[in-house]
Amino acid sequence: MHKQLTQSKNLNKSKNPSPKTLTHKKVSIFFFYKMVSKTRLIVSDFIVSIIWVWNGALIKMFVFKVLQMGHDSRGEFMRQSLTVVSLFFFAFLAKVTKGASFNPLAVLSSAISGDFSQFLFTIGTRIPAQVIGSITAVRLLIDTFPEIGRGPRLNVDIHKGALTEGLLAFGVVTISLGLARKIPGSFFMKTWISSISKLSLHILGSDLTGGCMNPASVMGWAYARGDHITKEHILVYWLAPIQGALLAAYTFKLLFRPQKQDEKEKLKGKTD
Repeated sequence: MHKQLTQSKNLNKSKNPSPKTLTHKKVSIFFFYKMVSKTRLIVSDFIVSIIWVWNGALIKMFVFKVLQMGHDSRGEFMRQSLTVVSLFFFAFLAKVTKGASFNPLAVLSSAISGDFSQFLFTIGTRIPAQVIGSITAVRLLIDTFPEIGRGPRLNVDIHKGALTEGLLAFGVVTISLGLARKIPGSFFMKTWISSISKLSLHILGSDLTGGCMNPASVMGWAYARGDHITKEHILVYWLAPIQGALLAAYTFKLLFRPQKQDEKEKLKGKTD
């Protein structure tokens, strides 16, 4: 009789797990899904970086070789128009993949606004994934189309180049952060403003540094040329844009309070 009672108690325990067991299961499931989402984001960054490098090269080939347009105003207008269309495509990819990006400056600026773990995740995994994706894309491009060229080059001295890339990065990150504050407007309007702004900044710096504003894609071309560890590349295309992005993020933080804080103050005002 005693054995039957103990057996029935054990069966009840197995059917009705304790709250601690349920909590542990919930925590493990939460961390599993978090790990899966982070892995998916890293893979998405890698793939999107490959597509971005190929996109720029294929647009040039289409305009100048397939359509046989020259490097005059007509050809440049066609190339820039296709670039704007492609930026809409990448904005759509970012929305579908929940944040995938091809640009270290974009993920770095958002990581600064988040917690320290997000910052470490961005520095340690997302940016390396973007760099490896860009290097892979350039390797595949050169193997497929040997006549494609060797990417952007510095046409001024190091100091002017660093200042140019730093200012361009400051501008593009400021615009991105401003649009991220949910300025009234549709997805189309926000993407249009972002695309035209990025294109304008690119044109301003194209004759000086290439107007890259993307350390990962420049790294891909520099690695193919073998000058990825030179002083020129590190200062102009890495340190200067990162400093510009950090300055833009901190300036934006000082000038504009976080939206959550604004909402809390509004609620306090209503209750008062």
